[in-house]
Amino acid sequence: MNWELDQYFTTLGAYSLHTRRAYEHDTAEFVEWAERGGCKTPADLDHRSLRRYLAYLTTRGFSRRSIARKSAAVRGFVRYLYRQRIIDSDPGRALRTPKGEARLPRVPHAKEAGAMIDEAFSQVEELPNESDPFAGALARRDLAILEVLYGAGLRVGECCGLRIEDTDLDGQLLTVLGKGAKIRRVPVGEPAIHALVDWLENGRPIFATKDSPPELVFLARRGGSVSPREAYRVVRSHPLPDGQTLHPHALRHAYATHLLEGGADLRVVQELLGHADLATTQIYTHLTRDRLQAVYNATHPRA
Repeated sequence: MNWELDQYFTTLGAYSLHTRRAYEHDTAEFVEWAERGGCKTPADLDHRSLRRYLAYLTTRGFSRRSIARKSAAVRGFVRYLYRQRIIDSDPGRALRTPKGEARLPRVPHAKEAGAMIDEAFSQVEELPNESDPFAGALARRDLAILEVLYGAGLRVGECCGLRIEDTDLDGQLLTVLGKGAKIRRVPVGEPAIHALVDWLENGRPIFATKDSPPELVFLARRGGSVSPREAYRVVRSHPLPDGQTLHPHALRHAYATHLLEGGADLRVVQELLGHADLATTQIYTHLTRDRLQAVYNATHPRA
């Protein structure tokens, strides 16, 4: 069947590896469903068949968020078929899909995040290079990862892919390759700069091997690149004071929330996060509003 899946997949290069894999899986799943349902070629697709597919996903028990993602993948694929003149019209253009739930993540307070990173810093102090070089290097790397995730608000993939040439340590700036191959420059504070310098000078050389990627800031224990999964383990191994563990993305949420609580303009936060749409950033205004309401209820005599 001439669905041109492989050709379509080559057009997804601007997306992150995680997003590409998700879109490839969702598109292949849709094509398999379409063929079972009687759409033997792309020419058999119409608006009704796409609506039937969304209904099928609903009956399968997928969440609104998952259905929204899968429908976005299908719309992109159908648009590709139309632009390649494989089909005469774009039936996905008018397809209305449910929006994903606006989930408000659990965000640590500034004191909690600070205590978590202070504990990671104390582990560096307790394990100097001279006594245990490998453990010292590991502690330095983990501290630098935590500082960058929270101090610059990077996505975990952006942190793992950070290159040495993109770190302006004197100017306290990081150049980040974000979603859609968009580049942005973000400031980073002195604690993160000190942690990066310490890792690059006293930790990274211990992990590096002849096969290590020379351009990457962060290395895995055996000298390879750090994967998002390993970064997740780093964050989980440094719990909050109450023992709760976080996902790396929670530190990005904390970064944005604490900026807004400190008085930062919403559009500035949008630029720092690399959000294409201001509406994506506005979720954090709900978080800060909840915090303000809690403070008011706890302290005002007529609350």
